[in-house]
Amino acid sequence: MAHNTVVGSGVNAVAKGVRMSPRKVGVVAALVRGRSVEDALVILEHTPRRAAEPVRKVIESARANAGHNHDYKEDTLQIVSIQVSPGPRFKRYRPAAHGRALPFQRRTSHIRVVVDGEKRATKKPATKKEEAK
Repeated sequence: MAHNTVVGSGVNAVAKGVRMSPRKVGVVAALVRGRSVEDALVILEHTPRRAAEPVRKVIESARANAGHNHDYKEDTLQIVSIQVSPGPRFKRYRPAAHGRALPFQRRTSHIRVVVDGEKRATKKPATKKEEAK
């Protein structure tokens, strides 16, 4: 589930409810914070952690949002910020010795990526005077 909006300085994409601990996702996010989108995707492609996949998908989503919806040049995009925050927790119980049940939590994460770069030059529509000539 990804949402997109324009932030004051860039375009963002959000993945909510990623079924991974925010602490583990944060380690991967720190690898690519402040880098160009192209560099970040190469780094994540070669990162042997499960959290690299959702982070890569959110960065690709932000790149697509910037290119398709907001007229940014995709090759000039930089990661302005990448935030990982805790999502809702699922409370579960694990069987233990002597008939007991021990509680534990399945943690989830929200990942927000903000990218910024150069805007494409917008083409102005032809006026009626130019069409007459």
